[in-house]
Formats: sequence, C-alpha cells, structure tokens
Amino acid sequence: MMSIFVLLPLLAFVISLILPDNGENHFSRLAFAAVSLQLLGITGYTIYWIFEGMVPVNIAELELYNNGSYQFLLDFYFDSLSAVYLWVGAFVTFLITRYSRFYMHMEEGYKRFFNTLLFFFLAYNLTVLAGNFETLFLGWEMLGISSFLLIAFYRDRYLPVRNAVKVFSIYRIGDIGIILAMWASHHLWHENITFIKLLDTALVSDQLASHEGIGLFIAISLGIAAAAKSAQLPFSSWLPRAMEGPTPSSAIFYGSLSVHFGVFLLLRTFPFWEHQLAARIFIGLLGLGTAIIAYPIARVQSTIKTQIAYASIAQIGIMFVEVALGLQALAMIHFAGNAFLRTYQLLVSPSVVAYLIRDQFYHFKPREVTLEDTFPKRLELSLYVLSLKEWHLDKMLNSLVFNPAKRLGRKLDFLTPKNLSLYFLPLYGVGLIAYFHQERIPAPILGFLPGFFGLMALMMVFKAFSERKYPRLAWMLVMAHHFWMALAVSFNESFDYSQTMIYLSGVVAAGIVGYWAIDRLRKHEPAYFDLNQYYGHVYEYPKLALLLLLTTLGVMGFPISPTFVGVDLLFSHIHADQYVLASIQAVSFIFGGIALVRIYARLFLGPHVKNYHPTAQKSS
Repeated sequence: MMSIFVLLPLLAFVISLILPDNGENHFSRLAFAAVSLQLLGITGYTIYWIFEGMVPVNIAELELYNNGSYQFLLDFYFDSLSAVYLWVGAFVTFLITRYSRFYMHMEEGYKRFFNTLLFFFLAYNLTVLAGNFETLFLGWEMLGISSFLLIAFYRDRYLPVRNAVKVFSIYRIGDIGIILAMWASHHLWHENITFIKLLDTALVSDQLASHEGIGLFIAISLGIAAAAKSAQLPFSSWLPRAMEGPTPSSAIFYGSLSVHFGVFLLLRTFPFWEHQLAARIFIGLLGLGTAIIAYPIARVQSTIKTQIAYASIAQIGIMFVEVALGLQALAMIHFAGNAFLRTYQLLVSPSVVAYLIRDQFYHFKPREVTLEDTFPKRLELSLYVLSLKEWHLDKMLNSLVFNPAKRLGRKLDFLTPKNLSLYFLPLYGVGLIAYFHQERIPAPILGFLPGFFGLMALMMVFKAFSERKYPRLAWMLVMAHHFWMALAVSFNESFDYSQTMIYLSGVVAAGIVGYWAIDRLRKHEPAYFDLNQYYGHVYEYPKLALLLLLTTLGVMGFPISPTFVGVDLLFSHIHADQYVLASIQAVSFIFGGIALVRIYARLFLGPHVKNYHPTAQKSS
C-alpha cells in the first residue's frame, strides 16, 4: 500500500504528460480521479493500521546503488506522523483539485497547471513516506522545483517569474542545512540511518554521548533547513512573494501543505535531538521570534494573500515552539487545523474581498480602541513602520547572502573562456597527474589539495552566479565546478572510477545537450541573448525551453539524473573532520543550482522582449 501511495501519483503524472492538449476535461478528471483514489486508499489504510495496533512500518523498497561500503536506498516509513500528513495532504489536494477544475477554466496553461499539481502531489507523498534522509531529500528537491514552476505559472509576467527565482534561491540556501545534516549523519552512524532506528533511545543516547558535537551540528543544520522551508526567521520574506501564483497553488503550497514541511522535518527527526537541550532552545527561540515578528506584520498588510501568508508564518512559529517543548501530538493537531483554515481562507479570499469592499462602502464604522493604542505613541508608530517594511527581512537576506556572492563573483571576471582554456584546464590536468601519483607528493601538500581544488569549484560557481552577459560561459562554469569538486574529493581516499562516473555522467550528458540548446537560441536571437533581463523566449521556442529546463535539472543533480545519487556518494567520501570541504561542496552545489535556474528563467520566462507580443501586467 505504501508503494501505491507513491506509484499512483507518479502514474497520473506520467499520463498527464502524454495526454493531448485538445481539451481541459482530460487533465482535470485524471487529477481528480487520482487524488480521490489516493484519499480513499489512505483513509482505508490508516483505519486498518490503527486497528492493527499503530505499529510503525518500515519497508526498504528499492536499492539504487550499493558498493559494499555505501548504500543508496529508497526507504518508506509509516507512523502516526505519516498518517496525519498523508491524510491532510490528500484531503486538501482533493478539495483544491476540484476547485481548480473551474477556477483555471480557459487559462492558457491549464494542462501545465495540472501537470505541476500532480508532480507536487507525487513529491509530497514521497517526502512524507520517506524512511531515511536520502528518500526525504529526493522528495524535498522535487517540492522545490514544483514550487518554482507553480509560482512562475504566469510566465508572461515579470513579478511571478522574478519571485519564483527568489523563492527557489531561498529554498536552495536552506538545502545547505539538510545536505550537511546528511553528510554528518553518515559519519555519526556509518550508514544511511533509517528514521525507525531513531526510535531506539538507547542507541541514540549512546551514539550522542561519544559524539556530542556532531549531534548538535546535525540538529542545528536540520533547524536551518526547517526554517527555510517553513519561512521562519530569517527566511520569512519569501512566503508572501510566493503568492504570485494562481490562488489554488497558493492555497495548496503556501497556505496548507508545503510550508509545513519544516515542522514535518523537526517532528520526523525529534527522537534524535530531543535530548539535546541547546538544539531545543535554538528551535524554540527561532519559532517564538518568528511568531512575535510575523504577527504585527500580518496586521498591517494591505493585501489579503500577504495577510494570510504572515498569519500562517506566525502559527508555524508556534508549532516550532510546540515541537521544541515535546508536544508532538499538539503540533500535529495544530498543523491540520492551520492547513484547513488557510486553505479555506485563500480559496474564498476573492469573494471575501469583494464582500468587504461593498460592506465597508455601506456600513463603515470607525475602528474601536485596540491593543496597540495602549502602547506609547512612539513605540506604536515604530512597530507600525517596521511591520510595513516587514522588518527589512528581505533586504537583510540580500545583504548577508546574495549580494556578497554577487560581489565576489564580479571579482572573478578573469574566468573567461580563453583563461579557462589557457590556465585552468592545464591546472586540472596537473591535478589529475597528482591524483594518480599521490605517493610522490609530501603529506602536508597532499592534505592541502582537496581544499584547494574545492575552492576552484567554488570560484566557478560564484562567477556563474554573478554572470549577466554570457549565458554559455555561466553554463560551462557550473559544469566545470562538478569536475573540480570530484577531483577535490578524490584525494581523500581511493575513488573507484565507477563512482566518479556515476557523479559526472549526468552532468556531462545534460550539460552537452543544454549547451547546444543555449547556443541554438543564440543563433536564432543574437540581439536578445544575455542575462540582464527576462526575455520570454518560451513563446517562440517552447520545445527549446522544455529541453533547457530538463537539462538544467540534470546538471544541478535533480533526481532525473544519476548525479543525484553521485552527490550523496561524493559526500560520503568527505571525512568527518573536513567541515570546510563539506561546506564548500554544499555551498557550490546550492549556488550552482541557483545559477542554472536563473539562466533558464532569464532566457525563456517573463514578458516577451519583442513588442509585437502582448505584454501582461507585472503582477498577477
């Protein structure tokens, strides 16, 4: 049954891709039927599981790779947390699928919307049923890309596309936390630990007693990943920006389901960090601070979607506090209630706005005295202005994360195609020679080489991230960073050639095809071919846009390519004391993905640059 909960959305998604575009009913009926069957199946299985004694079920479903010392396993796990999230997710998706059949009627991207909706539902079920970090990260990445596609649904408008890239970038920044947590857990357990083993209190306590530092590092990394996914401080500003998508996608993604995955991650890993007081204080204060700041922001917003977004952020902050206090059952009840409430609010928001406008016109009454009026006037006005400016959270994130990366990238302008060929390609050759003759290199120099080659990879990524003139150069730099990173990790121990090939095979295949697609666009549109603005070439080259999207996913290590397994395999070879190398690998992997998505978005999405195409309003 657990396999069916993943296979049914997968089958519906694949069928929706091959259905012809000549009618709306095909897609909506397929999606509605699949979600209805899923809801019935989950309801029946959950009732059966409750009567059987509610014993947690763990199934090692599919082994994707095993070399003796490392195993990449798809593992499914069902317990009370899975039951709650699966049923709430299926019920909310059922409602929104029904609603979307009529709400999206006559929209140009009707098929694309239901394709993405089914893809999100597949990712949601896969993440909830994940029995280990590898399976969870598989669904986690799929949620990120489906989020990007749904926010950018109105791809002929500037703000939806810009905000989609913004949200995807913050998602990827948060992914650094879960990647580093996966890496550290490999060295803590010396295996791909399953979540059901974390229920063994004696096992966890004994392991943490001798590795307290690694345990705290994993807990804080998970807290950062959860904060980014659930729009907690300092990542709260992305959630209102994500509301540029259609109202149904706002309801299912940012009101009810996807935004609660930070809470899910904390609940799923709670048996691991429940005895770490510092981690519980960190997560509790994070949630409390978010709730205190998000509440006044919600009070002063002028748009109903933004009000709902910040109200939801505040409630999720309270859920973080509940999880930190060990109130797991209360947190799950709170999740279900908040998901249902936000779904309802978002779906009726257009009608409510129309009603309130009429009601205010005919029945206006001055507001009564509120809590804020009891504050000193200067404090009240200060809070009001800060809340209007959303406490400068967006500006702070840009100044602390994205702007420094751009400034650093602009100082690397010497990374031109000519210099790459003259200097960096021979340097890579020297690195390969050094790798094959490690016995002749002094030990201090040999220990220095992994970090040096890792910095080379990081340089390539930051230059690609800041590049605004040459799309092909940015693409080549992201490809090159994978090769440098593979070389850096290879010096740690004897790397099997097959492992290197697994990592690089997806990069090479997708990279060559993607470079061809970019070059072909350059030949067709030489006057509109850089990364300074959004050009909207998807209108005239839809097949080329789809090809570049798929190759972008392949180069960034998305689950459609073997590079996804290779990334985890690469991390398993980074030693437990190499925090700097692990951080370099995580940061380069994350910013490389952001750079690739920016290339795709700026070339193919947004208002079309040619004036004979209709130009939509900036915002939806």
